[in-house]
Amino acid sequence: MKTNLSVNINKVATLRNARGENNPDVARFALDCERFGADGITVHPRPDERHIRRSDVRQIRPTLTREFNMEGYPDEVFTALALEVVPDQVTLVPDAADALTSSAGWDVGANFEFLRGVIGRFKEKGIRVSVFVEADPGQVRLAAEAGADRVELYTKPYADGYAADREGAVAPFIRAAEAAAEAGLGLNAGHDLSLENLAYFHRSLPVLDEVSIGHALISDALYLGIEETIRRYKQQLAND
Repeated sequence: MKTNLSVNINKVATLRNARGENNPDVARFALDCERFGADGITVHPRPDERHIRRSDVRQIRPTLTREFNMEGYPDEVFTALALEVVPDQVTLVPDAADALTSSAGWDVGANFEFLRGVIGRFKEKGIRVSVFVEADPGQVRLAAEAGADRVELYTKPYADGYAADREGAVAPFIRAAEAAAEAGLGLNAGHDLSLENLAYFHRSLPVLDEVSIGHALISDALYLGIEETIRRYKQQLAND
């Protein structure tokens, strides 16, 4: 089964915003990523717009021909924007407004009614909904009960443990993937996946629909160029 690569372009917007002009051109970069083989584009518009802006979301959405994934905390501003532009997928993350980056999954049980409500609103618009969770089968099952279509596994613990004990690091993710399959959920993954650790992660899981990668991929592109970088990440996801 094919695993899709969604390129998170937040860091490109961060670079643009440093000068206050339109260089690099975020919308053009998104189209180039598609042209070079990315299966999708991910954006995470935060309340302070320190990287992707809401205007970027509106500009990029109608130009893309592949999957558009919009991730973020589902406050009223984010929710209204998603319902306006109708991305292919919304990924719900539990970030506080001032979070530097996504650093934990949802406690789905503690937020069950809230999540069920916002998931219902997005699904009424035909938007696929993924819930960002840690590699915990219990959280995966609760996300299914709340109505999610997919879960995205928070993979920083895997990345942190990969060098010392890759089998031990990936083991919780295999169990979470099995729980997702049993619950009828699709499976995404993201955070600190890289050219170093992606192939082993991909081979280890029984099913993996999509990975969303930003920081490592954009950093690699500074040395390799974006076309070659996307080629190499896609190579890590190739079926043996």
